[in-house]
Amino acid sequence: MLRTNRGARAGLYAFAAALLCSLAAAGQKPADPLAGPRALLAEGKLDKSEAALHDYLGTHPASAEAHYLLGYVLFREKKPTESLAEFTAGARTRRPKAEEFKTIASDYVLVRDYADAEKWFTEVTRETPNDADAWYLLGRTKFNENSFTEAVSCFERAMTLRPRYIEAENNLGLALKELNELVEAKQAFQTAIDWQGTSPVDSQPLLNLGAMLAEGGDLDKAIPMLAKAAQISPDNPRIHEQLGSIYEKQHDLAKAQGEFEQAVALAPNTSGLHFKLGQIYRREGMSDRAQHEFEICEKLNSTHSSTNTPNPLIPDHSATH
Repeated sequence: MLRTNRGARAGLYAFAAALLCSLAAAGQKPADPLAGPRALLAEGKLDKSEAALHDYLGTHPASAEAHYLLGYVLFREKKPTESLAEFTAGARTRRPKAEEFKTIASDYVLVRDYADAEKWFTEVTRETPNDADAWYLLGRTKFNENSFTEAVSCFERAMTLRPRYIEAENNLGLALKELNELVEAKQAFQTAIDWQGTSPVDSQPLLNLGAMLAEGGDLDKAIPMLAKAAQISPDNPRIHEQLGSIYEKQHDLAKAQGEFEQAVALAPNTSGLHFKLGQIYRREGMSDRAQHEFEICEKLNSTHSSTNTPNPLIPDHSATH
């Protein structure tokens, strides 16, 4: 029988111990150098997360993960141009993943470059075809490009992947309305409302169906829907504008005034709202107040401000890190 001397045995024990330590270390995940910025992001401290990432990139400029995370933080801060620059920097080291492409596409939506947004949302649906949010966001982009038939297909695909997807059903209604399929559009809005039960939290289907009913002259049915929408989203100026227009048609100028005043307070840089409020004041015999609103409207128009009342439509479905 082969025997080993004491020194040889000691060497074997040392080797075995080192091997065990190596195997144990291999089973452990390395510490995340971006754990701090990620934690700040999770807490909603976007400015501090951004600062921490800039500090990290100062000593690790080639870190794709840091560039991509900073890109996402900047997207959350509504800084799409700066965000895209970080994604471009990260892409020099590593190709973006599907979730990162989703944020890149969302940046392009914010800068209204819908062609590039469509390109990258399409890429996301190729890489992760079962991502319902990606199909929904691609549908929204198609809608913004006036490709309504394609938008319908995207929204339907999203709902196949996620049944009772309220935002997708609501936007299906918007696309069908643009295709002049009015009965189907109303049904889609009603379905999105029904899916929410007795305590709805999404005011958009109520707003959209209420607006359609008002356009069709069914003001009595439109008012309670829009009033419910206003309860859910009191800070949405589009809802108050719709109610103001209905009350004006009903010659209830006091209520119309109140709704348009709320809309103007919520969207003071929308020239069209000042014009409508001025018209109400003029009809009520308030000449000075009417003239004041018309002057604001003229000033805003000279700066090429929007005449359309803002209405938040796209929830933040972009990547989380």
